[in-house]
Amino acid sequence: MSGLHVCEVIKTLDVGGAEVLLVERLLAAPPTGKRYTVVCLRASTHELSGRLRSAGIRVVDLTACPRWLRLARLACVVRRLEPDVLNIHSPLPASLLRPVSQLLSPRPALVSTVHNVRYRLPTMLLDRATGWLDTRTVAVSPQVASACTSRRSRGLSVRVHGVHLAEQRHWAARSEQTRREWNVSPDAFLIVHVANFRAQKNHELLVEAAARVGEQDPRPVFLLAGSGPLHARVARQVEDLGLGNVRLLGHVPDADRLIASSDLLVLSSSYEGLPVVVMEALAAGVPVVSTAVGGVPHLIEDRGNGILVRPGDPAALAEGILRATRPEIHARLREGARASAELVDISRTAAWFDKLYDEVCS
Repeated sequence: MSGLHVCEVIKTLDVGGAEVLLVERLLAAPPTGKRYTVVCLRASTHELSGRLRSAGIRVVDLTACPRWLRLARLACVVRRLEPDVLNIHSPLPASLLRPVSQLLSPRPALVSTVHNVRYRLPTMLLDRATGWLDTRTVAVSPQVASACTSRRSRGLSVRVHGVHLAEQRHWAARSEQTRREWNVSPDAFLIVHVANFRAQKNHELLVEAAARVGEQDPRPVFLLAGSGPLHARVARQVEDLGLGNVRLLGHVPDADRLIASSDLLVLSSSYEGLPVVVMEALAAGVPVVSTAVGGVPHLIEDRGNGILVRPGDPAALAEGILRATRPEIHARLREGARASAELVDISRTAAWFDKLYDEVCS
């Protein structure tokens, strides 16, 4: 249906997995005449909101509103926007907007997109208490669909999202330039980790594994991109261990460029939904070594396009990384990653959502 107004609501518009998936999908939306508005409670950078606005997509950012007023302000904003479809990507805003939407006239069709396999208990209870009001629920991976966060969802569908293949291939072809920007030697084996410094991502496990790798192979260089509450603690760990092969970069705009220029992407997470960084790596033909958590095994075939290891085990992670650095194994994994790229083509998902919005409004 042309002319539909779709409002996409998300808690934050920072450079995290759910946020990037949303932005990439909207930028790839087919030209069917739909109007999109993105509403967020907070954005610590203007990177993603700037990309949306440059594409002509309206963004309502409530960061300037006092924190204790944001949810109330969110309800007022949605009421004023009068959307035909309300797609909510975060459980706390969803718990508020579902009952509020029942009072709106005209009443929007409700869609929830579930990105994670775990929420805090109070958030989970609120989400379950209001989830029956949804028209449809979309899980971003089979693992998310089977997790407690999707239990009792209405009209549950699974839709793996993706990234822009052409853009990642573009940056992969210019990897030498990106490496020079970060002062990485041409002889180094570049290993990249991109994630916010939070407990879920288990940076301390990664640093311990990097120390073990460095004891056996001097070539790997670890670049850790991201910011967050645990950044200082991880920096102290790197300093205490005297690791010259590990560099903490802080927040890196357009970190997908860094992933595309690497020899290997590594994840050390304790749990996940379906990480965007894995999709960005495959799109660029970069193999992945990761803990076997969440939706990662849905995209990574062990010893096919990457290596999967036990979560919480630094020795296993180090062994997986060392295996992936062997020239003959790395060449095979890189070929497997290139062959997997079509699995993460965002244009297919954008077309799927476009059709979904027509269905829920028919």
